[in-house]
Amino acid sequence: MSDAKPQRISIGFLGGQALSARVQLDELVRLRQALGTARWHELKAEDGTVALDLAKVVFVQVDDEDHRVGFGT
Repeated sequence: MSDAKPQRISIGFLGGQALSARVQLDELVRLRQALGTARWHELKAEDGTVALDLAKVVFVQVDDEDHRVGFGT
């Protein structure tokens, strides 16, 4: 795996379920390339590998903002 900071993603499925995961950038690229071309895809996340039925994926959201707690100016 890469030394880069993992990306937080959410994958939405038909029926309204969603899966949140933290993945390396290369895994996110592989997922995006597989969408629309494959039925099943294995996604390697920080806490394990997930087999996804890509035919049921309706969105992939990438959280690219830092979240902060407290008051900012």
